[in-house]
Amino acid sequence: MEIEFDPAKDAVNIDKHGISLSRATDLHLLAYVDDDRFIEPRFRLSGLIDGEAYCVAGTARDGKVRVISLRRARAKEMKRYV
Repeated sequence: MEIEFDPAKDAVNIDKHGISLSRATDLHLLAYVDDDRFIEPRFRLSGLIDGEAYCVAGTARDGKVRVISLRRARAKEMKRYV
């Protein structure tokens, strides 16, 4: 998948979650869930990166995936969505 992200947001994500938003391209997708809580349609992806469970929050813009957040998934999330 082709992704884009804000470099400043990437730095914040690395500080907060210890992983770059660029790693979203490495996600082995296990689940996709629409997230309609926002004006701009968003989604959540759950899957594996290097064998560990992760969640991606994103939106589609101009044919690309705009990554908003990437963090380790909680066990409850993986049970719910996978």
